[in-house]
Amino acid sequence: MEATKSTSEFSLLGHKPSLYVLFFTEMWERFSYYGMRALLVLFLTTAMIDGGWGWSNEEALGLYGIYTGLVYLTPIFGGLIADKFLGYQKAVALGALIMTLGHVSMAIETPTSLYIGLTCLILGNGLFKPNVTSIVSGLYDKHQEKKDGAFTIFYMGVNAGAFLGIMLCGYVGEKVSWSWGFGLAGIFMFLGMLQFWFGRPLFEKVGLSPKEDLHEKELEAEEHKSHEKGVDVKEAHVPSNVQRDRYIVVGILAFFTIFFWAAFEQAGGSMTIFANNYTNRILEGGSANIFKIVNTLITVIPLAVITWVIFKLFAQTFSRITLSNTILGFSFLIIWGIVIWMLYREFNSDSAEVPASWFGILNSLFIITLAPLFSKIWESKYNPSAAMKFGIGLILLGAGFGFLAFGSQSIPQGAETAAVSMIWLIFAYLFHTLGELCISPVGLSYVSKLVPAKLIGMMFGIWYLAIFIGNFSAGKLGGMIDKITAEYSLMTFFLIFTIVPAGAGVLLILINPVMKKLMHGVR
Repeated sequence: MEATKSTSEFSLLGHKPSLYVLFFTEMWERFSYYGMRALLVLFLTTAMIDGGWGWSNEEALGLYGIYTGLVYLTPIFGGLIADKFLGYQKAVALGALIMTLGHVSMAIETPTSLYIGLTCLILGNGLFKPNVTSIVSGLYDKHQEKKDGAFTIFYMGVNAGAFLGIMLCGYVGEKVSWSWGFGLAGIFMFLGMLQFWFGRPLFEKVGLSPKEDLHEKELEAEEHKSHEKGVDVKEAHVPSNVQRDRYIVVGILAFFTIFFWAAFEQAGGSMTIFANNYTNRILEGGSANIFKIVNTLITVIPLAVITWVIFKLFAQTFSRITLSNTILGFSFLIIWGIVIWMLYREFNSDSAEVPASWFGILNSLFIITLAPLFSKIWESKYNPSAAMKFGIGLILLGAGFGFLAFGSQSIPQGAETAAVSMIWLIFAYLFHTLGELCISPVGLSYVSKLVPAKLIGMMFGIWYLAIFIGNFSAGKLGGMIDKITAEYSLMTFFLIFTIVPAGAGVLLILINPVMKKLMHGVR
């Protein structure tokens, strides 16, 4: 009987139906985040005559860096608030509500409403981001063997949301109205909040407030029994000198993570400006038709797969969470309506103007395509060490900027516009994604391997602090694009981002033997 019950828990594509509620919750949050991020710099730098605010690139990228940096800082406090007071479920719902208000505020398009909106998004993200992940983890505490697969599915929700958000919010914002683009992000954040809240019956007792939560007590009792039987006490036997060395490794990796994010986050900053001002995005004739077909396929196929998952979820859970599923279904009807309208509009035009924000979807598309390959490599005998992964990732990131530097070589000093081939941006995003797959997904994994369980929370905080510094630096460095282009050239600007990450990557590879020694057998 117990075996049957355990099997039935994983009745939806080998996992708990509750995981897919969280999948879609995270998807809508990432939809709103990346949809807004795709528009922010473009809106601020667009001339007032075209509906923007006419900010300088330096001003816009400075604000962008502060915003994206604080997004990674506030989860430290959001996790503490949930642990001490709210619980994960209420923290996620409250965070989603605050972010919804932030998007609504930004849609008003006044300086005051912009700053209020960004503040709400930062605070809401702090409550949402760490705690929705904690619910996923809590659902699988008794099924550790399935946790990696569960997080893989959850990560796909992240990228599905980023893909749809950038594509649809970016398109609506650039082609119709900035307000509608920002507002669209808010609409789906609100619907995602409702879908999550009414889907809570599937979460059992995971993520309740401290006063209500019996789940943790159950886990502690089980762990106590296991320890009495002599099970899993290896962390108590790690010598202090060994643990000290592993802390040093975490610190070194966190330091080099700053270089990665300072360059990688140019995607929403200087690379967006490059796409908008220096890239030939007007396609005609056969090229336009090819782009329309490709754009249709990469839009419709992923959306069809996600819709199929929704039908599976409905079949398993509609009677238990009817309202949650109804809201989810309604949300996707809206999504399909926008997609059909967008594709119809594009196919009825003689030419195709690729939105500057469109290139941002390539990162998510490449991740979805390439992540399984990298997962296989990490599980094979060819799995490199931590320093090698990070070093290779930084070199690949630098190579991506190398393509942009090469594509920019014909742009004269001080030029404010140009029309270089979009192929250089496509190659840049491809190599940046390859670099990301070597660094971002594995970074937190190494923290969890190298740090004792009782200190993981603190070390994750340090890791997010490094990401905060990287994102803040990205805005400051990206804001120098006009100054460097005027005094030297745009090629010089991108060469800086080529040489610095690649140099950091080579340095990491050179110290790899020392890093392996300091890790004391951790792979």
